[in-house]
Amino acid sequence: MSLLGDIAPSVQQVAEAIAIAVGVEVEIVDNELTIIGGTAIYQDRIGQKEEGGRVDGNYLYARVMRTGKTEYIEDAINYEYYDSVVPEGGERELAEICTPIKLGDQVLGVIGMVAINEQQKAILLDKTRRMVGFAEKMADLLAAKAAQQEMLEKSEALLNEVTTVLETTHEGIFAIDKKGYILRCNSVAETLFNTTKSDLVGSHISKFMRGSPALEVLRTGVGYTENEEIYSTDTDKLHFIVTAKPMMQDGEIIGAVICFRDIMEAQKLVYNIKNRAYKYTFNDIIGNSEPIRRAINQAILTARGNSTVLITGESGTGKEMFAKAIHYASARSKGPFITVNCGAIPENLLESELFGYEKGAFTGASDKGKAGKFELANGGTIFLDEIGDMPLHLQVKILHVLQNMRFERVGGNKTIIVDIRVIAATNKDLEQMIREGAFREDLYYRLSVIPLNIPPLRERKEDIKMLMYHFLEKYNNFMNKRITGFSPEVEAIYREYDWPGNVRELENAVEYGVNMAFGDQIGIDAVPARLLKSDKSTIQTNDSLTLGEQIKLVEKEIISNKLKKYGTSGSAKDKVAKELGLSRATLYRKLAELGIQH
Repeated sequence: MSLLGDIAPSVQQVAEAIAIAVGVEVEIVDNELTIIGGTAIYQDRIGQKEEGGRVDGNYLYARVMRTGKTEYIEDAINYEYYDSVVPEGGERELAEICTPIKLGDQVLGVIGMVAINEQQKAILLDKTRRMVGFAEKMADLLAAKAAQQEMLEKSEALLNEVTTVLETTHEGIFAIDKKGYILRCNSVAETLFNTTKSDLVGSHISKFMRGSPALEVLRTGVGYTENEEIYSTDTDKLHFIVTAKPMMQDGEIIGAVICFRDIMEAQKLVYNIKNRAYKYTFNDIIGNSEPIRRAINQAILTARGNSTVLITGESGTGKEMFAKAIHYASARSKGPFITVNCGAIPENLLESELFGYEKGAFTGASDKGKAGKFELANGGTIFLDEIGDMPLHLQVKILHVLQNMRFERVGGNKTIIVDIRVIAATNKDLEQMIREGAFREDLYYRLSVIPLNIPPLRERKEDIKMLMYHFLEKYNNFMNKRITGFSPEVEAIYREYDWPGNVRELENAVEYGVNMAFGDQIGIDAVPARLLKSDKSTIQTNDSLTLGEQIKLVEKEIISNKLKKYGTSGSAKDKVAKELGLSRATLYRKLAELGIQH
């Protein structure tokens, strides 16, 4: 929209004021010859184009905009380059004063003061009334209003940009004035201090960071970077990594900006950077059980080809890791690996995320357009995670891309051809969804050219111990701990648990144990409660029992379940002892101590 279009109500007010003050009709157009304001017949034409919209033409308005000079037309009827809008038979424009609306060297539009009867013509031709000067003053008024609006919009845009930057960062941020009062903060600061922006803004920094070195920055103008600082509140102790920089204006300190991050988050960031695997291989998949080896071998064979793969399996089984391993073991390993979580992107944005869009395709679209995920994956692999959440109307377009390897951006008509491999994954039963009409059968068969099922953890329990110690090493490194292992009771509980959340749940349980362990082993007191309260357990919580008594109940149930599974023969007991990590003598001692019939 033009600058005059941005202040259209003010333009119309000026047009009406001129008409009332002078007694003639008024028409105001912008630099695209769109009528923005007017009176009489011109008010009815607001939004239409004057002079056919030909800004490079020779008619009056176009010429005035090019020259930037006022023109006085005394005989409009006989003037060769006058574009009349009055219908034949009606009152014609008889005279006009046309003056440009200028903002510096820029012409924003023109004001036309028009006579459509003899009385109005006499007013315009009365040189003693200084009509030209009056018109130019009105033009200056509109230019000033447009400039004010432009500055306001720029200020709002700048404020929005600053707010976006503040809210995008992962650090808490305070902007404080030269006396130490908080002027602005972001939502991360709210979260870290467990309060609200209204409580933070306007308060002195000492209320939340007592004795903060940032106050010294206000005095000296010397900032600092990544300082370790600890602050206490009524309910918690906050451990931060803090950076503070002064804000200067004309050589004077006017405030400071303080950035702070929870030290645990900072440690996680360092850990993630240090341990980030840019390429995933099949060696990164932990497990030696027959089901997982079968899945890995199938995936290795799959990596040699270029066919579409559909990976199925429960949540947490590692479907994305398999997809990455296939990509990096394939001939496409040097190309991009692009992930799309079909369930995490709002439905109204998913199409543009997948296929991109041209500029102006919809409200809020970038004026440069945007490449979609399929376009970005050209030469590599696109991983469509949670494909079962794909809306039906997009399933048709996905099918078209799979069949033809070409598509168009949203709002575009140019065909884009790509060379990609598609790997999809889901934890849903797509065949059941087909029967329910929620998933297209033709797309299902196109996706599952090579089906690959990842077994749940409960079907490969012999891998649990290996995974436990893999994650123990990971979190020992991350938390700088030296836990050597798990107690036999914990190992037994982990082996018997069904792990509905699969490998992801197991990893979380080990991380919990590393956090909660007191000694050099993860004992039963560092096992998540849900594992002890699983459906398989018959133990009832009894607050009157001591910890030792409750541990004995758990031990008794685990050993009893093993005996039910393998029997009570000597060889069966040897197998039970081996699985529980006990010697045969220790097993017999526990059978006696726990009163287990054998």
